[in-house]
Amino acid sequence: MRGVKVVTGAAAAVLLLAWMGPTPALADTIEAALVRAYQNNPQLNAQRASVRSTDENVPQALSGYRPRVAVTGSAGYQFTETLTTAGGTPEKLVRTGNRGANSPRSIGATVTQTLFNGQQTANRTRAAESQVSGAREALRVLEQTVLLQAATIYMDYLRDSAIVEVQKSNVRVLEQTLKQTKDRFSVGEVTRTDVAQSEAQLAAGNTQLLTAEANLNTTRSNFRRIIGNEPVALAPGSPVDRFLPGTLASSVDLGLTQNPNVTAAMFGIDVSYLQVRVNEGALLPTVTLQASVQQSQEQTMTIQRSFGASAIAQLSVPVYQGGAEYALIRQSKETLAQQRLNLEQVRDQTRANVVTAWGQLVAGKAQVQSAQSQVSASEIALNGVREEAKAGQRTTLDVLNAQQALVNARVALVTAQHDRVVASYSVLDKVGRLSPVVLKLPTTVYDPSVHYHQVRDSWFGVRVPDGR
Repeated sequence: MRGVKVVTGAAAAVLLLAWMGPTPALADTIEAALVRAYQNNPQLNAQRASVRSTDENVPQALSGYRPRVAVTGSAGYQFTETLTTAGGTPEKLVRTGNRGANSPRSIGATVTQTLFNGQQTANRTRAAESQVSGAREALRVLEQTVLLQAATIYMDYLRDSAIVEVQKSNVRVLEQTLKQTKDRFSVGEVTRTDVAQSEAQLAAGNTQLLTAEANLNTTRSNFRRIIGNEPVALAPGSPVDRFLPGTLASSVDLGLTQNPNVTAAMFGIDVSYLQVRVNEGALLPTVTLQASVQQSQEQTMTIQRSFGASAIAQLSVPVYQGGAEYALIRQSKETLAQQRLNLEQVRDQTRANVVTAWGQLVAGKAQVQSAQSQVSASEIALNGVREEAKAGQRTTLDVLNAQQALVNARVALVTAQHDRVVASYSVLDKVGRLSPVVLKLPTTVYDPSVHYHQVRDSWFGVRVPDGR
């Protein structure tokens, strides 16, 4: 029984703590799991595609600077017949006629260039660029979420598998305890009550084991969903305190400037402000230049060929358009005010999240130390109760209660170790620094600016940069 106890404690610790000793050579690591989630998570890849789609808003806005060219052509067959009556007496009229066919053909081109439109194109371009920046921050939000989920489920599996080992060892100990109790009952050292108590405790231990195995199966399924593979030979996970700010105050300051939710809200204000400018530009004059050429053949039976060219500048001054443009301006100003209030709300929420995560981290450190002390004390207490029971100073129930107290302490230690690691990742997430670059993960970091520069100045073409 004493040998079983030692194995249980080691299993709980080795499965969770990297500093307990060297890891297996082929063990999967938390860093490798984060890399797989970062590269293959379908939700994250879908968000990257959404950012690439948002990139196309910029060339759409820039098209307002570029000319519009239209080529027209026509061809056909035309038949004409005319009959006219000339002057003369009523008895004798002079009739003349003409009939014939021709094939009219024409080809022309028109080029239209906007010279001034109230800075609407410039403001639309800047708004589109702010939308791209906001989309990148939204991508950062999801990247952090996926990495935090991956770290959490990795530690969840370590915790649940360790708890299963603890419960299995507990069942083995209880089976030995029941056997010893029955042997002592057969020689009259204990009563039937002691046997029943041992049987009840073993049944409870089996129930706890079944519950732990069910939790482990659920965690295994979520591990596959988030990280993309079945968990096999997981190495211990460790906290990422080395990447965290030193104090709560510095964490809050960092969160208010680097948290992607905050920066995304800032870009939302920029987009709304520029939309106000775009709508105000609709009240200003518009100047366009239109140049056209046209070559015609056989437009009529008497005109064999004609050619024309023109260049016209046009000024359009809006006076009144039903009031819709004024409603749009007022509406966009209210949207701008809403975005500014939203930024304050996001900042307040970020501050609260950082404080909460920091508090959980501090509590997690203390809970690990407390749980370690609890395990040590429970082991000493169990050994003492067993010795006293042999001397007749303790009952079988006392031994069973001490055994259950040790199991609870080991489960509490496993849970505290799990919470300690997850809390460190959570703080990194809340301050906006949970990224492959900060964690120094061995992976190629996705750079959204590559696609942006590939399409920003594209004048034509329907293929995306990857060839589709």
